[in-house]
Amino acid sequence: MTGFMHLARRSLLAALALTAAGAALGTHAARAATLEEIKARGYMVVATEDDYKPFEFLEDGKPTGFDNELLVELRKFVPFEIRQEIIPWSGILAGVASGKYDMALTAVIITKPRMASLAFTTPIADATHYYVTRKDDTSIKEIKDLSGKKVGVQTGSAQLEKLPELQAMLDKTGGKLGEVTQYGSYPEAYQDLALGRIDYVINTIINLRSLVKDKPDVFALGQPVSGRTVPAWAIKKGNDGLVELMNAFLAEQKKNGNLAKLQEKWFGQSFPDLPVHFEP
Repeated sequence: MTGFMHLARRSLLAALALTAAGAALGTHAARAATLEEIKARGYMVVATEDDYKPFEFLEDGKPTGFDNELLVELRKFVPFEIRQEIIPWSGILAGVASGKYDMALTAVIITKPRMASLAFTTPIADATHYYVTRKDDTSIKEIKDLSGKKVGVQTGSAQLEKLPELQAMLDKTGGKLGEVTQYGSYPEAYQDLALGRIDYVINTIINLRSLVKDKPDVFALGQPVSGRTVPAWAIKKGNDGLVELMNAFLAEQKKNGNLAKLQEKWFGQSFPDLPVHFEP
């Protein structure tokens, strides 16, 4: 089985499992609250990740990172309480789509499949996908060298969805996508990369720069393997009032300079030319 066919099969199985889970919930699935309903009950629930540095992660047991610092400011902006649920990535998008969480306050890459059930705020960064290798692996120097190599990505991630873009790049060099391994979290993938169980990992440029900065003797940043991609916060599709409120908050953060300040702090650069609306 080729790497791409293996990926397609695993993606199909994951999709079938998600569909079955939704069917099991049936009429008991939660409905996303409108902005008016959130105001009436006095609180909204946001989901953040627990291990996605530098966007959100735990340090000494406390949540920190780019999005968590924005959450501090958001709590001052909205006229209601914000309750935070810190969970693994695997449960976030399904939770928002079902109404369990009012918003995914994390770096959700905007993709066409996700736009079917989710609405997005204005982008919060530029997150084009790159690959990272072990620093001592001299067999990978450019895209063509990825042919047939084992790659690691996170289950349910945009990096997984966009692997056909890398396949197209490899096609031009006569290469092919190798075996794809999916992980529950990126730290697991990085560990396997360091141990030589896989050959490279694909993630956003922001995350990989942070990784290489933290462990420069272990990992080396490669080249882009996708077109431009951007992350934003995700809300259930149709909840326009909440989207507008979050966009107003982000516009204020951009105007007062805090957004650029936090981007510089956590990403090493600001992104002044991000689009207001992004179509993948």
